[in-house]
Amino acid sequence: MAASLVLVMVVAVTVRAVLFRSSLAEFISERVEVVSPLNSWKRVVEGLALLDLGVSPYSGNVFHETPLIIYLFHFLIDYAEFVFMAMDILTALALYIVAEDFNRVVFRKQRIAFEFKKYACDVISLVRTPKEMYHIPLKVALFYLLNPYTVLTCVAKSTCAINNAIISIFILATVKGSAFISAIFLALAAYQSLYPVALFAPAVLYLAQKHHLTVSLHSTAFLLYLVKYAVMFIGCLLISLCLSFFLLSSWTFIPSTYGFILSVPDLTPNIGLFWYFFAEMFEHFRLFFVCVFQINVFFYTLPLAVKLRDHPMFFMFVQLAIIAIFKSYPTVGDVALYMAFLPMWNHLYRFLRNIFVVSCMLISSSVLFPILWHLWIYSGSANSNFYYAITLVFNVGQILLVSDYFYAFIRREYHLIVGLHLKSKDGKEAHIVLR
Repeated sequence: MAASLVLVMVVAVTVRAVLFRSSLAEFISERVEVVSPLNSWKRVVEGLALLDLGVSPYSGNVFHETPLIIYLFHFLIDYAEFVFMAMDILTALALYIVAEDFNRVVFRKQRIAFEFKKYACDVISLVRTPKEMYHIPLKVALFYLLNPYTVLTCVAKSTCAINNAIISIFILATVKGSAFISAIFLALAAYQSLYPVALFAPAVLYLAQKHHLTVSLHSTAFLLYLVKYAVMFIGCLLISLCLSFFLLSSWTFIPSTYGFILSVPDLTPNIGLFWYFFAEMFEHFRLFFVCVFQINVFFYTLPLAVKLRDHPMFFMFVQLAIIAIFKSYPTVGDVALYMAFLPMWNHLYRFLRNIFVVSCMLISSSVLFPILWHLWIYSGSANSNFYYAITLVFNVGQILLVSDYFYAFIRREYHLIVGLHLKSKDGKEAHIVLR
C-alpha cells in the first residue's frame, strides 16, 4: 500500500510540475472557476508588493487574504510552486491516515453491533469487510491528488490549497482524538475562511465518541467537554487575530477579509450562487438577502447534528459539501476536498438513485464553464445568463449528489436494523418511503 501511495504522489507531483512549466499555467491562474477574489495568487502578489513598499495591503480593495498568509509568502515567495505542491501532498497524506483510522473504527463498531445483536440476520451483504475496505485510504488519496479540480487549484496557486491542508489536518487530529490540536487547526481554518466554523459540531461529536462520552445535552460530562473544546477553539482563534494585529499594527484586515466574505461586495463571476443574484438585486433588499444566503451554510448544522449524532464522520463530509456549495466565493478547490471522501462511502453505491445523472451534470458543466465564459466575454455571442445557467446546473448537481448520498446512508442504516428483505402485513414485499 505504501508503494502505491508513493507512486500516486510521484505521478501527482509530475503532473503539477509539467503544468507549472507549460503555457497553460497563466491561463489556469485566471480562470474564475479556479480562483476567486479571496484566494487569487495575483492578488497575493499585489499585496506583497504593497507590503514591500511599506503600505498596508488592505489599504485598497485588492487583497483579501489573511495577514498570516501574506507574511508566510513574504518569506516563501521564491518557493511558491513547491509550497502549493507540498500542501496537496500534505492534504492527501492526512486524508489517507483519516481513512485508515476510520476503517478501524467502522470495523470495531460492526463487531460490537453483531455481538449485541443490533443488526438483523439478513444484512450480511451490507456489512463492510476488511478486504473491501483495504484500498479505501489509497482511493481517497488518489481522488484528491489526481482530481482535475485539485490539480487546477495547485497550478493556479490558489490559497484554497492551503485552506484544504489546514482542514485535512484538523480532521486528522479529530479522528486521532486530539482535542487541542483539533481546536488549533479548526481555529486556523476559521481564521482563514470563516465558514469552517460550521465543522465545530461534527468535531465535538466525533471527539466525544472517541473518548466514550454519552452524546446528550443532559450529560454533564459531554457539556463540560463541549465547553472545554469551545474555549480552546475561541482561544486559538483570538490568538490568531491578535497575532495578525501584532504584524500589521492595525485591525483593518477584519473588514477586508471577514467583512468581504460576509458582505459580498465583489460580484466577479464564479461557480457560486451569489454573484448573479446580487448583480440583479435592488440595493434596498441587499442586506436581507445577504443574510438569507449566508445563513444557508450554518442553517443545516443543527438538524444534521441531531440526525447524524452517531455518525460524525458522515456529518463532517456533508458539512464540507454544504460549505463548498453555499459559501460566497467558492472555487473548484473547495469541491475537490469533499469529493475526496467519496471512496469512504463506496458501500452506499447500491442505494444511490441519481448517480449517473449527477455525474453527467457535473462533468458537462465543468466542460461548459470555459466555453460559455469565452462566448460571453470574448465572442460576445452569449451573456451572463448563459454562464449563470451552467453555474446553477453545477450547484444543483452537487446538491443532488449530497442528498443522494444522505438518502443512501440513512436507508442502509435502516436496513441494518430492520433487515434487508421487508414484508408487508399481507406477506408481499414492502417498499420503503423515507419522509
